[in-house]
Amino acid sequence: MPRPSPRLLLTDLFQSAVRAADPAACVPRHLPPPPKGRTLVIGAGKAAAAMAHAVERHWTGELSGLVVTRYGHGVPCRRIEVVEAAHPVPDEAGRAAAARILAVVQGLTSDDLVLVLVSGGGSALLALPFEGISLADKQQVNRALLKSGAGIGEMNCVRKHLSAIKGGRLAAAAYPARVLTLVISDVPGDDPAVVASGPTVPDPTTCADALAILEKYRIAVPPTVEALLRSGLSETPKPDDLRFAHCETRVIATAQGSLAAAAEAARAAGIEPLILGDAIEGEAREVAKALAGMAKSCALHGVPARPPCVLLSGGETTVTVKGQGRGGRNAEFLLALAVALDGAAGIHALAGDTDGIDGTEDNAGAVLTADTLARARAAGIDAKARLADNDGHGFFAALNDLVVTGPTRTNVNDFRAIFIEGNSR
Repeated sequence: MPRPSPRLLLTDLFQSAVRAADPAACVPRHLPPPPKGRTLVIGAGKAAAAMAHAVERHWTGELSGLVVTRYGHGVPCRRIEVVEAAHPVPDEAGRAAAARILAVVQGLTSDDLVLVLVSGGGSALLALPFEGISLADKQQVNRALLKSGAGIGEMNCVRKHLSAIKGGRLAAAAYPARVLTLVISDVPGDDPAVVASGPTVPDPTTCADALAILEKYRIAVPPTVEALLRSGLSETPKPDDLRFAHCETRVIATAQGSLAAAAEAARAAGIEPLILGDAIEGEAREVAKALAGMAKSCALHGVPARPPCVLLSGGETTVTVKGQGRGGRNAEFLLALAVALDGAAGIHALAGDTDGIDGTEDNAGAVLTADTLARARAAGIDAKARLADNDGHGFFAALNDLVVTGPTRTNVNDFRAIFIEGNSR
């Protein structure tokens, strides 16, 4: 059977990775039996509505609840209310939904079950400010964090200490009910305390840690925010808090699982996969330089993998925004990779966010082919200038190389595949 074109091959690998994290496939097998009392479903994240839909399809007992997801990521549910709100910068809809969620878990008993559906994006969607600060304060800090180059764990440490619901506070409010949290992880290391800022997970970080992060990235914050963090009043519940005694957390989908599914698809196509890791972090353009060198080594020396092969990786890179272009960390990574490869023969790549949205853009990511730079030059497009302007989206849009899927309603973070053809076909 002839091998598909590099573009089709890479697209198939990306789709395999997304399917592996589909809530319809990973939620049902983790559902518990119905409790003696009420079952309340709450959740937040880009996958929250699809997770709620999967619960409804497989739940036999009484059921009610509320989940909040990103605009455009909703799925119709009959018994669980779905609210849409803004991401990555929170809005009033997210604040109101978070307030309702916190209120609805009050007054439960030990016979009740709170089924919490958590996925990436939940931190911005559960935008309930701690007493003394405003939604506008949180929005200002969030925008600054997104442009700073801070890692997701650092951003969420700050967010937890400005929130009335994150950092374990939701579980504390639900006590003494049983709390079962199902997590689709979008963070390197799959720490449930980091996904959506861990609303049901005890938080080992402190207000002092949050202040240190703001200082590290030279982020100026409103006086109310600085005063709150310095006061220590917004300290989060810690692991020894007895209110977590009836809480259980299960990570049900991960980047590693999706990379394994892509690797299986590659083998089926006659391509040797090499998984480099599911938690690769750092500036997108620096990660691109490192992986470009590895891809060239494969092409020239057959090390660390012999062509035809594909290098697979996941995790979340960062972008320190200095230009005025339209970006997305995956487009930035690919544009930096194109510059680093400089037209190397037989090397192609795809990078995309498994939620279908690269940052704040309308695409999941983009495809890089061996002739990308040649086509750009022919069109009068300067790749290095576009990279300096953080304009990866504009670069690949001009070449018709964006990957547009629409919302996938799941999220296990970024997916990267670099295909090295070799000489055999």
